[in-house]
Amino acid sequence: MGLMRSLLLAGSESRWLRTQATRRAFVRRAVSRFMPGESLEDALGTAPALKEDGIGLVLTRLGESVSDAAEADAVAAHYLDALERIRATNVAAEISVKPTQLGLDIEPERCLAHLRALAGRAAALGNFLWIDMEQSRYVDATLDLTRRVRAEHANVGVCVQAYLFRTAPDVERLLPTGAGIRLVKGAYREPPEIAFPRKRDVDANYLALAYRLLADDARKAGVRAVFGTHDPRILRAIVDHAAAIGRPARAAEFHLLYGIQRAQQQRLARAGHTVRVLVSYGSYWFPWYMRRLAERPANVLFVARSLVRS
Repeated sequence: MGLMRSLLLAGSESRWLRTQATRRAFVRRAVSRFMPGESLEDALGTAPALKEDGIGLVLTRLGESVSDAAEADAVAAHYLDALERIRATNVAAEISVKPTQLGLDIEPERCLAHLRALAGRAAALGNFLWIDMEQSRYVDATLDLTRRVRAEHANVGVCVQAYLFRTAPDVERLLPTGAGIRLVKGAYREPPEIAFPRKRDVDANYLALAYRLLADDARKAGVRAVFGTHDPRILRAIVDHAAAIGRPARAAEFHLLYGIQRAQQQRLARAGHTVRVLVSYGSYWFPWYMRRLAERPANVLFVARSLVRS
């Protein structure tokens, strides 16, 4: 793992740095590149421009590691309201939630009840529920929650992370369930005993997993194969592989981050792929922002320029 990436990931866990950074106007300006604002209204406000390019949304309210049951209940209520707002405004948007936002650390059964309620309401509204993956210590619990909710509702998917050694066997166990699978590289700080420390190894594993998600048995199981990466080499390889094995363009779906490589998003949409932009919002943005910088440390230059101009 590169030094800059290691420092940024360590910084994402610093309460002191979070307190200092969130008070700085130049940091907030830099963050606005990656998120449109802190409210649901801000997130939904991105829809018209994206719709012109045939691009939908995935909405996620920032926050994790909730330790208060009332707060977890409030987060669940927020997402239920978001589903209603999506339907009322006729926006092509789905939701993506973190289990620790919904009380996983407090009471797993409470978290499960919230996920069931969200999946059920999403199904009634013709929508979809994505379950995010967090640090490695939550993988088993998150996959168990996904299987249990997926057994009751077909409109459920989960995120998996290519940098973990365990993800390949996890995918094999997920495929027969037919759950949607969104493949990302991974953005948390993990020890080398459980995660690939070198980028090239993460990239190689990502492509191997991507090809697996496009295989015949995955398609027949009804798996919704979604790829979350901005790496142009990997994107080209996935598109070329899908075409080579005779998959229609929509068989390879892409979820890309708001504010990053808009031209790439437009090219994929014009080529017939389903493209959604992951729009994050909320006040708990500092850890998320630091992980975004760690994914592409060159973005630190953007922050530096903002500092000079402030």
